[in-house]
Amino acid sequence: MAEDDLLKHRRDKLAALETAGIDAYPARVSVDGTVQSVRARFDETEADELEEIAPGVRLAGRVTALREHGKSAFSDLDDGTGHIQCHLRQKLLGDDSFGAWIELDLGDFVGVEGTLFRTRTGELTVRVDRWEFVAKALRPMPEKWHGLKDTEVRYRQRYLDLLANPDVRDIFRRRAEIIRALRAHLDANDFLEVETPTLQPLYGGAAARPFRTHHNTLDMDLYLRIAPELYLKRLLVGGLQRVYDLNRNFRNEGISRQHNPEFTMLEFYAAYWDYGRMMDFAEELLCLAFGHPDGSSPLTYQGEELSLARPWARVTLRDALIERGNMDAALVDDENALRAWLDERDVATGGLGLGGLREAALDKVVKPLLTSPVFVVDYPLEISPLSKVKPGESDVVERFELYMGGMEIANGYSELNDPREQGRRMREQVANRGEHDDEVPPEVDEDYIVALEHGMPPAAGIGIGLDRLVMLATDSSTIRDVILFPLLRQRD
Repeated sequence: MAEDDLLKHRRDKLAALETAGIDAYPARVSVDGTVQSVRARFDETEADELEEIAPGVRLAGRVTALREHGKSAFSDLDDGTGHIQCHLRQKLLGDDSFGAWIELDLGDFVGVEGTLFRTRTGELTVRVDRWEFVAKALRPMPEKWHGLKDTEVRYRQRYLDLLANPDVRDIFRRRAEIIRALRAHLDANDFLEVETPTLQPLYGGAAARPFRTHHNTLDMDLYLRIAPELYLKRLLVGGLQRVYDLNRNFRNEGISRQHNPEFTMLEFYAAYWDYGRMMDFAEELLCLAFGHPDGSSPLTYQGEELSLARPWARVTLRDALIERGNMDAALVDDENALRAWLDERDVATGGLGLGGLREAALDKVVKPLLTSPVFVVDYPLEISPLSKVKPGESDVVERFELYMGGMEIANGYSELNDPREQGRRMREQVANRGEHDDEVPPEVDEDYIVALEHGMPPAAGIGIGLDRLVMLATDSSTIRDVILFPLLRQRD
């Protein structure tokens, strides 16, 4: 049947229901549990015991299968937590009620009331005594419930993806579990969850192009948050020693397997920690999030086994290029030679000094090789304007990036708390800002400098990309698989 005919057929059925005085969209339905809760209680109960106790249930959900056998019918009911079989008999329900059930379409919502029993094949089943309409589905379900494979449709109409693919529902349940685990461990370690503004008069805390908007009443331009960092560190100044924000960030940049313009970041700060202590805590936190608190069990991602055994490796940026990327030390230390090497590989190098070139080489050559977790540490000062300089060094800061599965998962450092040095770096950034260099804010955040002048304790902070973390935990190859509603190009 053509799609237009299918739609008309369902709308005709809706009209017939309304003509018969049946409300196809009632305001409420009475249920006393979920399919999951029923199965948890009775999946192991034998047929004889079920027959003896005859437990009553009231459930509601979608009809996902209809099998008529003369004067009886078997149907499957799915409420999102699981599915259960229903058995209906014309003699018990009456002609009208049984006939109305036979006229149901797949996807219709119904409520059923009855008792549990087991069929001859041992299937846990509801013997339906009465049922009611809950909601009429006016469109057919995707691909007859055999799975929705078209990725374009899956991302644009996520509700169909969730309906057709139970494993997708499992991904987002796992995402929720990870968030709960992260929050629980931070809360247990005296971190306070806070909220920072999404609309900001000046963006900062990362090198990224922002989204810009305008507030009509105040007649002022605002930016969507690219990072919560500068606001969280203001809270350290205010005496909150450990804070975290699980937030949405927005960056007006490219889309790829690892990038979405809107993404979730967990960012937290601890007074009196340094980047070494933060790396230790990050190992502990992420092992809990992956469900392997002691790190003894590996994680499998895209066919590769990632060892979570602690302590995780730590290697300097320079050594990572040489040891992990098999690059010659002379090349790594020669700015002109390294620039030419990157140019040959179509890597943009405009405006980059030696530190920026090393970071670009890391992204190009080394990052795909970093599967098991490794902290790349001690970054160049020139690309780390908010980090504290490492003692005994002049151009190296106490900063790390965590890599797993060939992706950057986290970025953290010992925080720069000297207002004089921070102000100098910010002013230098703004002075060197190109006309179209939107990754650098157009002016210095003077209020942040004033905050530092009131005194901020030594501290360490970290930002963890939650979406990539979920990619690893669920063995998902693209970030779109772990974001319910990823941004997509508009269709005609």
